[in-house]
Amino acid sequence: MSARNKKTIIGLTGNIATGKTVVRRMLGHLGAYTIDADALTHRIMAPDGPGYQPIIHEFGKFILDQDGSINRQRLGKLVFTDPEALSALEAIIHPYVRKAVDYLIKNAKQNVIVVEAIKLLESPLKDQADVIWVTTSSQDNQLARLSAKRGMSAAESRQRMASQSPPSEKIAAADLVISNDGSFENTWQQVLAGWEQLFPEDAAADPETEQAESIVSQADLSAVKLEEMRTERAKPRQAEDIARFINRHSGRKETLTRMDVMALFGEKAFMLLYAQKQLAGVVGWQVENLVARVNEVYIDETINQPAALRALMKAIEQASKELQAEALLVFVDPVQAADTTLWQPLDYMIHTIEQLEIDAWKEAARESQPPDTLIFFKQLRIDRVLRPI
Repeated sequence: MSARNKKTIIGLTGNIATGKTVVRRMLGHLGAYTIDADALTHRIMAPDGPGYQPIIHEFGKFILDQDGSINRQRLGKLVFTDPEALSALEAIIHPYVRKAVDYLIKNAKQNVIVVEAIKLLESPLKDQADVIWVTTSSQDNQLARLSAKRGMSAAESRQRMASQSPPSEKIAAADLVISNDGSFENTWQQVLAGWEQLFPEDAAADPETEQAESIVSQADLSAVKLEEMRTERAKPRQAEDIARFINRHSGRKETLTRMDVMALFGEKAFMLLYAQKQLAGVVGWQVENLVARVNEVYIDETINQPAALRALMKAIEQASKELQAEALLVFVDPVQAADTTLWQPLDYMIHTIEQLEIDAWKEAARESQPPDTLIFFKQLRIDRVLRPI
């Protein structure tokens, strides 16, 4: 990425279920440091967070689960039917969110920062943004997404949608409007066009329209040494190669298509391993709320497995640290976990959710762990990123 005189801050907003998170993650693929301001509220409301006791004092203990954590669904049903209750909750949470966002921006090494917030325009976060991007979607698509991803009824969804400001108000304030009613590839092209408009020098240096060479591993790579391996973070233009590699090495029954991988780029990133100019490994990973998670590991069977895994995980750890991640969770099936020669030399230890020390790490595991998998855990930094907050 080209050097810039200062950090460029993209304020990203839009009403519920219009695809803000997909756009934020796509901007991450282009090299931005991304902040989900709404997800920061989870840390603030956690039992070890600064907003926990004030929220209980305001709303009572009936909002707590048996483990003592705040039941966000129960709290949400209360505040989204009562404007005064919503204002009281926001008065507790928003000052901490603003402090956390400021702190993350200050400590980010990246030149482009994306701040996603559903109430960006109603808060001081708006004044920090150099440009405002707004996502839109049809009400039918919003309802479908809320039903599929959050299990909301039509009545609950409409109530939540009605509690937000009209989309027209956000669109009026936008420097760029991204429609999320089409395919993921269509959304990606809109994001890419917006990025190129902001940073034309980056587009010239790394044209996304360039056709990627097909380099899916087919050769015997057993003689390749660790120092001969190379890793890089994937771009969506490599979706075809990623699909072909996963189909070849996963043993899955369903054939993964290029468009399937394009859709996955709206959920996660991919780290790629090359050996002798061949694609030899693919790992799916993401960093959300300062916790890195790995949920897919595919490595060519002919390559030195410990060396290949070391190269991939070291690259992911470094990239995660650059995104200020505190910890890394790796979800593997029992067969992969049984091979201790792969994971122990990398200082990963099997943990249950209960053994994770920090509430935010536990929540990350609960929301991300696939069925029938074990958790390999590694702490990436001793200090908590937001401890000053």
